[in-house]
Amino acid sequence: MVGTARVSRAAIALLRESESAAIANTASVAAIDGIPNRAAYSASKGAILALTLAMATDHLADGIRVNAVNPATTDTPWVKKLLDQSPDAKAARSALESRQPMGRLVSPSEIASAIIFLASPVQASVTGTTLNVDGGMHSLRIPK
Repeated sequence: MVGTARVSRAAIALLRESESAAIANTASVAAIDGIPNRAAYSASKGAILALTLAMATDHLADGIRVNAVNPATTDTPWVKKLLDQSPDAKAARSALESRQPMGRLVSPSEIASAIIFLASPVQASVTGTTLNVDGGMHSLRIPK
């Protein structure tokens, strides 16, 4: 969270000069859903959501839009490394996928597309918003 705040603070002066300034922070669905054994991670991502809302308010008059993306578990090299360290990587991946209503991990390109959407000047009225890119993890309750 501190890194997110520092980078934003460093960019604010330049963003004030832009005609379509936007910041798209990355938080996590863990910030809004209770996920076992993720207290510190969830708290840090919740702080990013709070920072996003505060900055959206603080910089509205500057013409700087501030939003956030909340991904669920994303198929990244870091996740692959964690799975590879598991005694049964295939079973561990299956467990992660099974907690996703869509039955798969989120792709990095889906997160990138959400950030591009939020940063686009076409979305000039979108600020103080959180976009969940989570395969329905937050909103959908699918019986098993």
